[in-house]
Amino acid sequence: MATVAALSILAHQGGWDEILFVLAPLLVFGGLLALARRRVEQLDPDGTGDTDTTEPAREPEGSDPA
Repeated sequence: MATVAALSILAHQGGWDEILFVLAPLLVFGGLLALARRRVEQLDPDGTGDTDTTEPAREPEGSDPA
């Protein structure tokens, strides 16, 4: 009897249950993206993408900069 009740709850309910199938993965991936972005900002707070704080790299002598 409980199985029949559970199936009737999960049966087509006018569209809201299908919306959950779309929103659940979107929320999971959005949460993971926010978590990754927060971790990157902690590693690189100025946002330059340069994690090396030593002197900048020099170009080899005799190379054409253009």
